Amino acid sequence: MALGGADKVARSPELRSKLLWTLGLLCCYRLGVHIPVPGVDAGALAHFFESAAGTLFGLFDMFSGGGLRNVSVFALGIMPYISSSIIMQLLQVVSPELKRMAKEEGQVGRRKITQYTRYGTVLITLLQGLGIAIGLEGMTSPLGTPVVIDGGWTFRLVTMLTLTAGTICIMWLGEQITERGIGNGISLIIFSGIIVGIPRAFMHSVQLIQAGDMNVFIAGLLLIFMLAVTVGVVFVERAQRRIPIQYAKRQIGRKVYGGQSTHLPLRVNTAGVIPPIFASSLLLFPATIANFATADWLKQVSAWFSPSTVLYNIIFVALIFFFCYFYTAIIFDTKDVSENLKKGGGFIPGIRPGEKTAEYLDGVLSRLTLWGGVYISVISVLPMFLISQFNVPFYFGGTSILIMVGVAMDFMSQLESHLISRQYEGLMGKAARLKGRG
Repeated sequence: MALGGADKVARSPELRSKLLWTLGLLCCYRLGVHIPVPGVDAGALAHFFESAAGTLFGLFDMFSGGGLRNVSVFALGIMPYISSSIIMQLLQVVSPELKRMAKEEGQVGRRKITQYTRYGTVLITLLQGLGIAIGLEGMTSPLGTPVVIDGGWTFRLVTMLTLTAGTICIMWLGEQITERGIGNGISLIIFSGIIVGIPRAFMHSVQLIQAGDMNVFIAGLLLIFMLAVTVGVVFVERAQRRIPIQYAKRQIGRKVYGGQSTHLPLRVNTAGVIPPIFASSLLLFPATIANFATADWLKQVSAWFSPSTVLYNIIFVALIFFFCYFYTAIIFDTKDVSENLKKGGGFIPGIRPGEKTAEYLDGVLSRLTLWGGVYISVISVLPMFLISQFNVPFYFGGTSILIMVGVAMDFMSQLESHLISRQYEGLMGKAARLKGRG
């Protein structure tokens, strides 16, 4: 698409405007990452993060786009919003009222659920902000310098309100990117946060090689491994199972409709990057609070939930599988698909329309989701063990590669959709002008 695609973008004012909106809003997000919370000693905090490299803080800092390292107004990133979204989607499964609101009330119902999600985000952010504020008061640099200059409830309240306002601002930026920009604002914010950390991660790796803490041969093997993982992610993300669909012939008057054959594409990884993001979000919340606490038993809990431990990875894989099946069931309702096929006169050869079609699709989708869960688990967990063994920054982990590749491919699909839509509108306009001349 390279040069031809760039030329088409340049000739499309609407698409150019969407891209400029997206870029401008992402720049606003990146500026906010560098605005610190009042009352924090930046130098002592930097020393603390240097000593905590390769721990849970490195993973959390990656998802916040570097905001936690600076204890900026965007330190919590978009994770509270994602956690609130998880809770609301789980409630839709157990609450008939919320399920009816989402399906039957249409746009109005979805707006109400979005509003409830925002309220949940504020509540979660206030709780996390209080935990971080209390944790910061007990933190010192390796030299013994306290991170918080003047602690107390004034600092805690200011930190809570600042972090809450920052998360709400990120949430608003994500919604604006979705509405006015190219789409998928939340994913693009996470993507931008990971991308900007790559140069720092490479510099850290070079410093490790220069200091003799990492072998050049090992670094080369890890680079090759990263490239192989990237190629594998692209291959699996594009893989799909095509279910053949046949439409029966129908005669209406003198014309015969239908009779054509098509297919229903089912992706191997239908849930996309949502499972690892959701799983990381759920694991980061209690583990981070425990890491900031001063109680010995909470510190022990934090050590158990370190990304390099077996317990963390077992729970992480279990959550990935859960969200693979859960999110796939939400975005792909086999009963609705089978009913729509039946109404349109379509059927799967050898399968009776209606309930049997839904059961068949459910079985195929379950098997695909199983392999999708295995794929995401291997991509997310295997590099984590390599990172813990060779002291590589978290930016080179499987979760970050999966998010970067998945969001980048989705972004390119959005661009192509806009270009195809504009080309179709142009053809329709030409057809109307020719008809008018006739």
